[in-house]
Amino acid sequence: MPSDDAIELAQKLFDLARDGDTDHLAAYLDAGAPLDLRNENGDTFLILAAYRDNPATVRMLIERGADLEAENDRGQRALACAVFKQDVQSTQALVAAGADPDVGTPSARQTAQMFGATEILALLGG
Repeated sequence: MPSDDAIELAQKLFDLARDGDTDHLAAYLDAGAPLDLRNENGDTFLILAAYRDNPATVRMLIERGADLEAENDRGQRALACAVFKQDVQSTQALVAAGADPDVGTPSARQTAQMFGATEILALLGG
């Protein structure tokens, strides 16, 4: 079982991803923090950054090799989160990196269709 200090540090890292504190999160990752660490809901840093409309953090995580297709406990992936928030920059970065718009529950494409996000649908290729 992780120590209280390890749990506290992990929570801080998840907060950095949520808040878009790209430089500090990058420093922790460069120092050895696990890139695809998951919180109690199965969210990764990439999922949290995409959900909170933090494209700079999304790009940094992609550049470091974050798992684009990681799925949280609800079947959501980073691309679907970015689409839900109608975050064009994060959506573009994830698509360019190879995230699949047709996987996950719901998929990014289904999410865009549900919300009538035509600009986002175009980014997803239809």
